[in-house]
Amino acid sequence: MALGEVEQAVCRTIEGKRAELLADLRLHVGFATGLNNTPALDQSRELFSLRLRALGAMQTLVPGDPKPEWLDRGPARPSEAASGGATRPVEANPGAEIPPTAVLDRTRTRGGARVMLAGHLDTVHDPAGTFRELVIAPDGRTATGPGVVDMKGGLVIMVAALEALEACGVPLAWTVVLNSDEETGSYHSERVLSEQARKHDVGIAMEPALPDGSLAIARPGSGQFRLECFGRAAHVGRDFVQGVSAVTALAESLLKVASFANPDEGRIASVGPIGGGHATNVVPDFAWAAGNVRFSTPEAESWLAAAIDGLADDSLAGSIAAGIPAQRKPSEASAINPRATTRVYRSFNRAPKPRTPGTERLAHVAQLAAEDLGQKLPFATTGGVCDGNIMQAAGLPTIDTMGVRGGGLHTPTEWIELASLVERCQLLAVTLARLHAGDEADRAAPST
Repeated sequence: MALGEVEQAVCRTIEGKRAELLADLRLHVGFATGLNNTPALDQSRELFSLRLRALGAMQTLVPGDPKPEWLDRGPARPSEAASGGATRPVEANPGAEIPPTAVLDRTRTRGGARVMLAGHLDTVHDPAGTFRELVIAPDGRTATGPGVVDMKGGLVIMVAALEALEACGVPLAWTVVLNSDEETGSYHSERVLSEQARKHDVGIAMEPALPDGSLAIARPGSGQFRLECFGRAAHVGRDFVQGVSAVTALAESLLKVASFANPDEGRIASVGPIGGGHATNVVPDFAWAAGNVRFSTPEAESWLAAAIDGLADDSLAGSIAAGIPAQRKPSEASAINPRATTRVYRSFNRAPKPRTPGTERLAHVAQLAAEDLGQKLPFATTGGVCDGNIMQAAGLPTIDTMGVRGGGLHTPTEWIELASLVERCQLLAVTLARLHAGDEADRAAPST
C-alpha cells in the first residue's frame, strides 16, 4: 500500500526537521549519562520529558527499586588479609543513588491502540573519559559519540516522531517510559516496565537497528552470577600446609562454568572479571568471579540455573539433569568442603524473547511501513538482551530495534549513520500512525 495523505504530511514534517534532529542529538550526546552520572541523567530526562508534557502527557517519576547488593561488589580489602583477618568483598560503588524512572502517559484521553514506547537514558561510557561529544566525519555521512546510537539517537527520533504525529493531527494513545539503568540490567526499573507493559496493546523499544538495519524479533534471556570462595590465609614459605587457597577453589569452579556453555543447545556462560589474593607469598583466603549467561529457551534457563547453583554444593549436581526451576530473583547457596567455602549468587532477570505470533504481526506492520517508504526492514535474531525482553515477558507484543542505524556499540568508536535520523524517524512515525488508524493492535495481540 502507498503512503496516505496524513502519513505523507508526517514524513514531510520530519524531513523539515533534519537540522533539528542533528542538533538535538548533539545536545543529548553531550550529556555524560554513563555510570549513573545523576546530574546528566536528570538533565537529559527533563529535556525529553518537557517536550512530551507539551504534547499532553502526564508525568510520574517513580523511585527505583534496589538491586541485589552483590551485583556491585568489588575485590577484597587487601588490608584485612594482610592483618590476618578474614578477607571480605567490598562494594564497588557504595551509597550510589538509585535512579528514578519517568512514565509519561497520554493514553487517558486517546483512543485506538495503546502503544508503550521505552527508551533508556544511560550509556556505558565513563563521564570522566575522553569520548565526550558528537564528532561528524569529514564526509558528513556518519558521526561518533558516546551513546550516539545506543540509544540517544533512538530517544531523539522517538520524541520527534510523536511531535510530528501531533502536528499532523494523529491522536495516538501512547506512554513513554524513560529509565536510567538498562545497561546494568534494569533492576531499578524492571517493576515499572512490567507494570506499564500490562496496560498497553503493543510495545516498541528504541534500541538501535542491527548493523544492516534489520529488525530483531527474537532475543535470548540473560542472567548474572557471582562466585565467592573463602579459604585460609597462610605464609607460603613457613605455613603453606596450613593454608587453604581460595584461588584454587575458584579455578576449579571456573573450569566447570566453561563446560556449561553449549550454544547449539541455547546455552552461553562467560566469566569475567575475576580476582583473588593480594601478594604472591600469601596463600589467598578470598577469590571471586562475576559472570553472565544467555539462554534461548526456558529449558536452557533451568539447566543453567541448576548448574550454577550446583557449584556451591556437590549434592546439587544430580538435580541439574532434572532441571531445578529457574529463579529470576537473587538466590544464594553455600557449602563448606575440606578446601574452601564457596558461595554462589545469581539473578536471572531477563527471560527469553521468542518470535511469537503477536510480535511477528507487529513486526509486519513496521516492515510494510518501511517498504512504503522505500526502505528495507528484514527480520533477524540477536544475542543481545534489552528492555524488550521485560516488556514481552509481561505479555506485551514488542519490537525493540526501531532506533537509528550505526555500530560500534559500547566502544569508543560508537557511530551513527546520520541519514537514519530522518529515515528511521519517518519509519517509526508511519508505523505508529498505522497502529492508531487500523486494527493492527488487535492483530498484534497474542491469540487466546
